[in-house]
Amino acid sequence: MLGKAYSTGVLELNASDARGIDVVRNKIKGFAQNKVSLPPGRHKIIILDEADSMTSAAQQALRRTMEIYSHTTRFALACNISTKIIEPIQSRAAILRYSRLSDEQILARLKFVCTAEEVSYTDGGLEAIVFTAEGDMRNALNNLQATHSGFGHINQTNVFKVCDQPHPTTVRGIVDDCIAGKTKSAVTRMQALYGTGYSCNDIIGTLFKVVKGMFRCYWE
Repeated sequence: MLGKAYSTGVLELNASDARGIDVVRNKIKGFAQNKVSLPPGRHKIIILDEADSMTSAAQQALRRTMEIYSHTTRFALACNISTKIIEPIQSRAAILRYSRLSDEQILARLKFVCTAEEVSYTDGGLEAIVFTAEGDMRNALNNLQATHSGFGHINQTNVFKVCDQPHPTTVRGIVDDCIAGKTKSAVTRMQALYGTGYSCNDIIGTLFKVVKGMFRCYWE
């Protein structure tokens, strides 16, 4: 389903699905042209989720539609990478940037979901999900669901098996060896970790997160 227009004057579209110029010319422009009975001072609203997935041609067509119908319609574009939105559209919009959620916010929501869905978990398992999510609530919920579907129980071991990331405890040991000046031991343990099949990107990414959160415990 590309989207749905409501009698309240709101059109919602997932731009990753409705990303072509025809959608802009027909569905979006058609909605902007339609007359909707709204209270004085109210405007129709077009919401485009994942707008950065739209083609350049579609964005150019959208720019023209925004110019023509700005007096009756407001446009809200949600995207992950704002630089993929063409400059003419960016100049016509007020850009609002949202930071990632804090670990505490994600952890609280995960506990709420686990309680509501009666999911078996350990505190260490939820902390592991928070570690892998990096502030992304959707990523956290996806990892929670995948771990529950695969193992039926949320703990650290199961989470890192599903997410296929090096265990932070192992990486923390390598960092501790480096701090203690045990370079040879650190190199040996790093080579052993690499030998288990993890890519360089996986190892470096986990190493970065471990070092960044050295004063927080996401491992037992």
